Amino acid sequence: MADAGFLGPVPGARVTRARHVVLALTLLLAGIVYLDRVAISTTSLAIEKELGLDDAQLGLVFSAYTLAYAMFEVPSGWLADRFGARVMLTRIVVGWSVMTAATGLAWSFASLCLIRFVFGLGEAGAFPSIARAYGRWLPARQRGRAFGLAVMCGLLASAATQPLVVALMGALSWRQVFPIFGVVGLVWALVWFAWFRDDPHSHPRVSRAELVLIGTDPEPPQTPVRWRELLASRSLRALCAMYLGTIYGWYFFLSWLPQYLLRARGFDLRQVGWLSALPLVGIATGVVSGGWLSDALTRHLGLRWGRRLPGLVGLPTAAVAIVVAVAVTDARVSVAALATAATTAALAVAPAWAACLDIGSRHVGVVSGAMNTFGNLGGTLSPVVMGLCLTRWHSWDMPLFSLSVFYLLAGACWLLIDPLEKLTSA
Repeated sequence: MADAGFLGPVPGARVTRARHVVLALTLLLAGIVYLDRVAISTTSLAIEKELGLDDAQLGLVFSAYTLAYAMFEVPSGWLADRFGARVMLTRIVVGWSVMTAATGLAWSFASLCLIRFVFGLGEAGAFPSIARAYGRWLPARQRGRAFGLAVMCGLLASAATQPLVVALMGALSWRQVFPIFGVVGLVWALVWFAWFRDDPHSHPRVSRAELVLIGTDPEPPQTPVRWRELLASRSLRALCAMYLGTIYGWYFFLSWLPQYLLRARGFDLRQVGWLSALPLVGIATGVVSGGWLSDALTRHLGLRWGRRLPGLVGLPTAAVAIVVAVAVTDARVSVAALATAATTAALAVAPAWAACLDIGSRHVGVVSGAMNTFGNLGGTLSPVVMGLCLTRWHSWDMPLFSLSVFYLLAGACWLLIDPLEKLTSA
């Protein structure tokens, strides 16, 4: 029976669809990641009021998570390469789910920072581990769109989180919201550990025909990472710099956007719950579009330009849209411009993760962990810059203009990224 599913047809023998289950589980995981990650931005006003925080302190709370996440991305990516995605994702999801629930126990600025730091430590390595699973379970020609779908699901979950949290806070306190979200991840971890296997060759539900379609050989012994080669790779350095600039902008939408809409544009809380979801929907749309576009361009223009073009066009476009969002006086036009910026910048995300697989191959956990480390350093810097600017100058203009600068620099980095430049040790 031919397989007409997501990953394409194979003539002849019956093709099982175990890889579809892997894809579905990772898409669900991506949604849970962002559900837990974004909940604090919508509850931030209530947290500020109860704990007596100012904007600078809130920026540090947001950044405590991303700092820990960035610090442990490469070690967690290396562990995913070493021990596989089954064990690592189980450990990661259990750890961050417990800390999500613990967020509701915070009693001070210091305790909230500590909880969010440990939360970030626990979540580090989630996407490098997903990349490891995709490298073993998905055909190479489909990985760009798979990454696009994964991040799209995360962003759709982010968009749904905003109004969901507002609705829950109508009946519950902010402290009660976080344990509810924590339970969701624990259920996922149980299902993943019971069903998934790191090597599709060892999974009882994978047929020989599906193994042919996937196109990966049985897992060979892992070779040591040549760290000097990793540091010397121009493409990897450019990939890291590009992702730093891209995620710097991304974290404005994940952290400060609700407050911007409330305080700078005059919307009420109920409107903010929906309007702040629009850029997140835009990011989701841009990410999945970038993945499909990258795979399509790769087939027609080759790997180098297929990976480069979505970010090379999308990021400068986003920089212009941010300037428009600041300059206009109409609040709804500003929201539309922000959504446009979020959408076009996100075109670069899925090609970046696919490029990690292109460059890193068997060391994809380390390579994607390195890229995501710098991305989260950008995510750490962004909320701090926002909070400090607001506290010192009481203006949204300068922090928003900084998004444009980072987007332009990130776009230029794509000219230096060559997915054909593979690590020889991989």
